[in-house]
Amino acid sequence: MQTAITLMGGLGMFLYGMNVMGEGLQKAAGSKLKKIIEMLTSNVVMGVLVGTVVTGIIQSSSATTVMVVGFVNAGIMTLSQAIGVIMGANIGTTVTAQLVSFSLEDIAPIALGIGIIFYMFTSKEKTKQVAEILIGFGLLFTGMEFMKQAVEPLSELESFRNALLFLSKNPVLGILAGFAITGIVQSSSASMGMLIALASQGLVPITAALPILYGDNIGTCVTSLISSLGASRNAKRAAIMHLSFNVIGTLLFMILLNKPIVAVVQYLDPTNTARQIANAHTLFNIINVILLLPFSKYIVKLAERIVPIKEEEIELATANTTKYLDERMFETPSIALGNTVQEVSRMGEKAKKSYNYSIKGLLEKDNKSIEKTFSSEKTVDILHKSILSYLLKLSNTNMNSDERIKADLLFHIVNDIERISDHAENIAEIDKMAIDSKCDFSEIAETEIKDLSSLVLKNIDNALSYINTKNHEMFDEIEETEKNVNMLVKQYRNEHLRRLEEGVCTIDSGIIFLDLLTNFERISDHCSNIAEKLNTLSK
Repeated sequence: MQTAITLMGGLGMFLYGMNVMGEGLQKAAGSKLKKIIEMLTSNVVMGVLVGTVVTGIIQSSSATTVMVVGFVNAGIMTLSQAIGVIMGANIGTTVTAQLVSFSLEDIAPIALGIGIIFYMFTSKEKTKQVAEILIGFGLLFTGMEFMKQAVEPLSELESFRNALLFLSKNPVLGILAGFAITGIVQSSSASMGMLIALASQGLVPITAALPILYGDNIGTCVTSLISSLGASRNAKRAAIMHLSFNVIGTLLFMILLNKPIVAVVQYLDPTNTARQIANAHTLFNIINVILLLPFSKYIVKLAERIVPIKEEEIELATANTTKYLDERMFETPSIALGNTVQEVSRMGEKAKKSYNYSIKGLLEKDNKSIEKTFSSEKTVDILHKSILSYLLKLSNTNMNSDERIKADLLFHIVNDIERISDHAENIAEIDKMAIDSKCDFSEIAETEIKDLSSLVLKNIDNALSYINTKNHEMFDEIEETEKNVNMLVKQYRNEHLRRLEEGVCTIDSGIIFLDLLTNFERISDHCSNIAEKLNTLSK
């Protein structure tokens, strides 16, 4: 009983330490993670490199593959790109096993002490991030030491030694055991840590460890498979590719490469079984990638055959749902934030459509365009609520201060975009009123509406471009256009009042015209608000 309690406590500390260290590394990496993902091309080798680096940073292949499922679900990543990242994630996850296979328990208290002192007595964020990495490192190895102490008494139990010997003679059961353990704890690194803890006490020979190790790799697929439930068919395919890759690799090693890998790791370190297991884990994943990389497109085809697409199914998000937002991305807040920017930009395009439809309805007296404005505005409202809800949840994740500032700015930008669409709806309602009342504008008034609506559209385009490009030179252009809009609104209002006095325009058309000017001015104001928020990021 005491052994089980100590083992559970050590495992919990190990997992928590790995999580803290991963979060510290993520904060330190920040936006670099998103830049790494942006390096993705159709080149599968680049995908392997990206998967290796990202997993090395976030300390979890499960998190990486879940992230991949999210990307594929959103249509950001193709299956051809995903297979490379999945392969690379398997290599990246070996970093933790290599780390814990060394006897660094004496360093752990030092790292823990220094990390806690730095964290408590510094206000610099970068220093706090380094402190988190040290604290995580210290907890990781302290947990590892607890696990080693917990399993030490098991060496005296004949039944336990016989059970492990039985596993070495029955590799299928070893694979199932590794699969079950990893599936339960949802971390191949944690199950590898327990395996290395047993090996450090001389309880597990390399022949018994290898099948368990292979099972660990298959077990880590459980997380991505669960994550794909309810997602698109392509997302399910990404999870199937992960499973297929590890199952095929396990079969290859069990049938052909088991003895060679034992010989290699024993040659590299004849006496230390913990190091043998860590090296076997690394070699398994690297060799697996080398062997299967040339056949990656066939793994994609296998997944497509297992999860066939229905002809009537549309993979991309529909107009009334978000496309880029996926809570799987919360594992990596910097990437989730980047995806949110894409969704905000997409919402902006919908708001722009609302505006264009409203102007067409006004100038052409087109009821269909007016209805399209109302429909598009409803879509913007749905996206507005979804994005704000996502940002609220994202703000509760482990973001650094720069990312929190960006998330806060996005809150305001989303609200401004929603208001642009609201004013487009107002214009559509004015259009409807003008059509119903058979109101006609004078030739001069119609020219002024065309000129002002074009200028406002220019500001909408520039504001959306500013969101996408982060080109801060656009700030001055947007502000200059905003001044011109304000000037023209004032000028046209005065000229229209003069026309009313001269009887050139009717009272009804005058009221409608002045309402239009107000909405044009407000839309341009919101474009200026967006520019001001984005400009603060450059300071």
